[in-house]
Amino acid sequence: MRSLDDLVDEGVEGRPVLVRSDLNVPLDGEQITDDGRIRASVPTISELSGAGAIVVIAAHLGRPKGGPDPALSLEPVAARLGELLGAPVRLVRGGELPNLAAGDVVLLENIRFDARETSKDDDERAALADELVSLIGDDGAFVSDGFGVVHRKQASVYDVAQDLPSYAGGLVQAEVEVLRRLTDDPARPYSVVLGGSKVSDKLAVIEALLPRVDSLLVGGGMCFTFLAAQGHGVGSSLLESEQIANARKLLESGKIILPSDVVVADAFAADAKTKLVAADEIPDGWMGLDVGPDTVRVFGETLSGARTVFWNGPMGVFELAPFAEGTRGVAQAIVDATAAGAFSVVGGGDSAAAVRALGLPEDGFSHISTGGGASLEYLEGKSLPGLSVLDR
Repeated sequence: MRSLDDLVDEGVEGRPVLVRSDLNVPLDGEQITDDGRIRASVPTISELSGAGAIVVIAAHLGRPKGGPDPALSLEPVAARLGELLGAPVRLVRGGELPNLAAGDVVLLENIRFDARETSKDDDERAALADELVSLIGDDGAFVSDGFGVVHRKQASVYDVAQDLPSYAGGLVQAEVEVLRRLTDDPARPYSVVLGGSKVSDKLAVIEALLPRVDSLLVGGGMCFTFLAAQGHGVGSSLLESEQIANARKLLESGKIILPSDVVVADAFAADAKTKLVAADEIPDGWMGLDVGPDTVRVFGETLSGARTVFWNGPMGVFELAPFAEGTRGVAQAIVDATAAGAFSVVGGGDSAAAVRALGLPEDGFSHISTGGGASLEYLEGKSLPGLSVLDR
């Protein structure tokens, strides 16, 4: 695939460039609570703007239902992006661009306000892509820099790349290079840490990774389905009964390490009653919401010898203070392994948010991905539409 450097070398002075960024950040009202994805988008935008391109950014926020939703406007994102770039970023609503000069940057309003963006109908998506191309002009170019959406066959990700000269942005290129290190010939021992709520969400990636890794450490809500597969009671913890048989089969690999202790609560709340119990002694009516200190110790011992680590998914409900220490402890173990020479990758989404929310050093990891779902599908061996279209 052609790179951002290739495009800049060809010359972009005064040339419109459509950039698909991933600016899908969490909001509390109009307040951005984690600007990690915006900051990750800045280098590509800055390079294009600095080279004199007219930069037109397409991005989405949340999942609007068939039309504009003021609560999902990109207006606060445009303001924050402008702060980071050190220059105003205008938000463009409607089908026309304002008068723009070389180096200017504008952000189109939430692309998913148009239902054609995510349509399963090829013709509908193509029609929106045609409108984006008309907006940019025949001498324009397309830069794919939203790694968090490259696994989606959407108009601003896939279809527009077929109609304009297309290039991989710096962020997408870096993400692909990192994931290739995890799949082609990873340094060993290779440990994977998986959390999150559901086994069903991670089943395909577990099946793909187990033959390749030396150990797979499971925490988060998904661990209780595995514990149930071992015959243990899990109280009122999250449980996918229909996945127990799959979990039992996966355990036969001998590579999966489960929690030895958990923090349980009598309610899903920050002020709930809590206690620490062995993982095989969860009382009826109590739910596991975090892994315990012995689990952190055991996971840490495994990670201390690893040369490659991939982490996706928190170990507990880290957003609530009583259930944050498991995620903090395991994350710190990965930081320590990295300091000892391991190559570590944080697989985006909630894991990346946990790093920042818990005050862990971002530079303590080799790479923090911006695309959780895209990263997992890449590791599963799937062809990602937003990448394959750049290889044509």
